[in-house]
Amino acid sequence: MRRCLFLFSMITRTRLCQAAPQRLRYRFRDNSILVHRQSYSDAPINKAQGPADLSAKTTVVNHCQWHEGWLFADSVFPIQIAKWDFRHYIGLLREESLLEIIGHRLEHIQTQGFKITSLEPYKKDGGVFIRFIYKTSDPENALKSIEHELSEAVVKHGGLPSWLGFNKGNIWMVKGTPWREDLDRYASPIVSVAFDGPDIQEQSLYELFRPFGRIQRLTVPGPVPVGTPRSTTITFSRLHSATIARNVLHGFCYTPVEGSGKTLLRTAYQRPVQAHAIRDWMSSHPKITLPLLVFLLGTLTYTVFDPIRSLMVQGKMLDWFDYREFRLYKWLRTNAFDLLAPASNHTPVPVGLANSVVWRERKEAVSAIKTYLSDFPTTIEFIHGPQGSGKTRLLETVLKDSGRKAMIIDCRALQNTTSDSQIVASLAAQTGYWPVFTFLNSVNNLIDLASVGLIGQKVGLNSSLDDQLRQILAIVGTALKGVNSSHLNATKRQIHKRERERSEKENQEYIWAKIERGVWHDGRLDCVAGNGIMSELGVGDEPMLVSDESSAPSSGSVEEKFSFGETPKRQSSQEEMEAVRSLPIVVIRNYAVKVGSNRVELLNVLAQWAAILAENQVAHVIVMSDNRENAKYLAKALPSKPLSLIALSDADSRSSISFVRQKLRDADIDVDLTSNQIVYVERLGGRSSDLESLVHQIRNGQPVEDAVENIISRGVAELRKSAFGDDVDDAKSLLWTREQAWTVLKLLSGRNEVIFSTCFSFISRISPFRFPIMTSLWSFRSRETKHHFEVWNMQNSYQLGLMKVDPL
Repeated sequence: MRRCLFLFSMITRTRLCQAAPQRLRYRFRDNSILVHRQSYSDAPINKAQGPADLSAKTTVVNHCQWHEGWLFADSVFPIQIAKWDFRHYIGLLREESLLEIIGHRLEHIQTQGFKITSLEPYKKDGGVFIRFIYKTSDPENALKSIEHELSEAVVKHGGLPSWLGFNKGNIWMVKGTPWREDLDRYASPIVSVAFDGPDIQEQSLYELFRPFGRIQRLTVPGPVPVGTPRSTTITFSRLHSATIARNVLHGFCYTPVEGSGKTLLRTAYQRPVQAHAIRDWMSSHPKITLPLLVFLLGTLTYTVFDPIRSLMVQGKMLDWFDYREFRLYKWLRTNAFDLLAPASNHTPVPVGLANSVVWRERKEAVSAIKTYLSDFPTTIEFIHGPQGSGKTRLLETVLKDSGRKAMIIDCRALQNTTSDSQIVASLAAQTGYWPVFTFLNSVNNLIDLASVGLIGQKVGLNSSLDDQLRQILAIVGTALKGVNSSHLNATKRQIHKRERERSEKENQEYIWAKIERGVWHDGRLDCVAGNGIMSELGVGDEPMLVSDESSAPSSGSVEEKFSFGETPKRQSSQEEMEAVRSLPIVVIRNYAVKVGSNRVELLNVLAQWAAILAENQVAHVIVMSDNRENAKYLAKALPSKPLSLIALSDADSRSSISFVRQKLRDADIDVDLTSNQIVYVERLGGRSSDLESLVHQIRNGQPVEDAVENIISRGVAELRKSAFGDDVDDAKSLLWTREQAWTVLKLLSGRNEVIFSTCFSFISRISPFRFPIMTSLWSFRSRETKHHFEVWNMQNSYQLGLMKVDPL
């Protein structure tokens, strides 16, 4: 529509320009009026005349002295407020008719020889400039009388015509000089008035501009650079009033009553919003803008990014982004990849220790984990044992058998980072928290430094590591609730579908059982059979009674064989079981403080988060640690309920031998261990990682004796580095002396456990031994007899290598 109007206006203007390139002459009675088609004025101003003569020029027409003046008719065309204002093209369609009506309504005025000479449309401001001449000896009084006659004529006709089709415009006497320009300056309710001469008082300025419309605001002229005229701004309540004031008073020469001097007024539109006004205001008010910016950023984070992050965490838990779970990939793998891949005769080796019948010590641990996962969580499951005791393999086997989704958080990966931003990024990657903006930590520090210089205090954009970790884990907790709800709803739909199919099947069997006995009455047969004699084809009109069923030959009642009332109970029981199975599992691995690290706050934050999940029954939480001492963080976060502890220890000699034989048998390796080899395996101990390493080396063709010696040598190297340091400089960084470490190792070399009280005679401080506990060189536990004794025990492979360690 807009393009059609534009093309029509261009065709119309082209036709008019071909007829008269600049002016079109209309004939009214015996007068001729020129209509200017240009959107701007090219008439030069007479420089010889002074400013006082611009409002009323004199000329000679037909050897008679005439005066010349201007009128401004408003609201004839739409006021163009921007370049994209399409109303301008609608006004072009009615331009000829509007100008003709204006000429006809004003041609009857004969006061002072009034005669219109030209009509000059100024469509950008929605008006028309009317040039006229008149003959008089008193120009000032003549203009007043002409304006009065014109106003009465306009009121008589109800106003001047407008582009909307009804009369609403008025006519004004131009006091200044018309300026028809085609610059990219569009109408605005704010008019800037520049003074070419002395300043005009505020009251005089108000009285001069008030007739055109209500003024909302009038500013006082401020100081300006030398050579720049002073100016003021006048804000009208209506845009229409501003356009009239600008076109009527531009170029007006104001003479005050006191006679202090003449002032030429130059009017122009001023934009309501100046360029860079918002930026300048924000830079000049940092105490307001900076907190407001922080609030807006926080609102954006909570309203936009947090739902996205929660959705991404759910996608990671439910494998939304794992291509191996897509139906297309599964179909291609079943029908293409598996068929094209060469057949393999390799039998997969069972993974884990829980399913092995040879390791009887782990059956209780597996049973305890399954019991914890089969009920709603009320506490935290804490699995502890020496490093290499098979905690991870045991839990992986249980999770694989349960078929439930699990989120795994590895504290060791978090402890190995070097900065706070890396900890946040690592935790976000493990939980699926995205997007995360780690670079903002550095930017926030810079903003805080800049704000201290500007406003004397920090803005507070930068948050501590604890707050950032809590924020991430809070979003993850919300996502886990969504995972639980999503899985539970899907499970309920499956249960309802199965129960509906089961109910339909039982109903069909119930009907067939009655049909076989001849006691089933289907009322639809009566409609098919008809009435009278044909109704005998059906069973009859009256329904079957209980006596009919009892008289039929049968071994029992049909209803007794079908339990229709048990369906809701069965469905409710299944929903309760699935409500527990739908809970996600959160596994926190390697829950310990790294040696030399001071990030205990990480363990505290994880402990508090795990306690919230367990108390609110959001997820089952399982924490794995190498030492029982780390359970104190969880106990502090969950003070009202005891932890569920599962201890994993090394296997005995009999279980170790059975485990090795079973693993070799599963790998299709027929190795008959000799008595000497059995002794070597028994010397190795019952540590799961050592036994797995032994089986791996035997499968590679290495003799049992050499494999055991390699494992012991590796343990000696680890022991020497951890307990004594690589050199003298490295030993200085340890929190214990070499003599203290050697004394404890010497005591542990002859036995598996040593009572801690026996070390009091030569060890004056106990605190240095807390860090060796964390390095899993030895573990610390309490034995409950008549008295409480503190006991040290040590890995067997380290004991065998103590004689190879040089204490010096």
